[in-house]
Amino acid sequence: MSGRMGQDAARERRKDLARFFGTWVRNPIKMGAVAPSSAHYCATMVASATTHVEGPILELGPGLGCVTRALLDAGVDPARITSIEYDAEFARTLKERFPAVNVVRGDGFDLDATLGDGGATKFAAILFAIPIVKLPQGERQALFGRYFDRLLPGGNLTQLSYLWKPPVKPVAGRFDASASDIVWDNIPPARVWIYSRTGARPLH
Repeated sequence: MSGRMGQDAARERRKDLARFFGTWVRNPIKMGAVAPSSAHYCATMVASATTHVEGPILELGPGLGCVTRALLDAGVDPARITSIEYDAEFARTLKERFPAVNVVRGDGFDLDATLGDGGATKFAAILFAIPIVKLPQGERQALFGRYFDRLLPGGNLTQLSYLWKPPVKPVAGRFDASASDIVWDNIPPARVWIYSRTGARPLH
């Protein structure tokens, strides 16, 4: 990265930190994090996702686009990416930064209503960054079960999380959970949880 590009990236990062923290102060439950994920953390999520499977990719809770940028940096065609963001201001920013990505302002918990496809669209990978720790465990498992109904064969679901145990407990006969190494440069340190269909070979 050139000096000018590095300065621009650092300036954007500082602005994002301020905007993200301000949004968190107004609505901490819906945000779930006080700062955008680090570039290393986002790259770890993308590396853990089954982007090699042919088909569209779904990003839930993209925030200001750290994971979106990591997907593009990894060579993913922006036409494959659908990013669903609940916050209207964040969604506008995403559309400005990534005009070739399909940014949808809506509820990632209700894909049928948000996408308006009756469940028809199947995804090669789902990258999940919506806070769910306030939900009962049974609701989390049911939510992920619905997401797995939307995955193509060989696809997985990856989740950004600060928890040391899987935020969504595996469901016997449905999906298993594994984790990346801890990413210490994130605020706070965190890991990527990887959910795969039971019996599927892990990506790594």
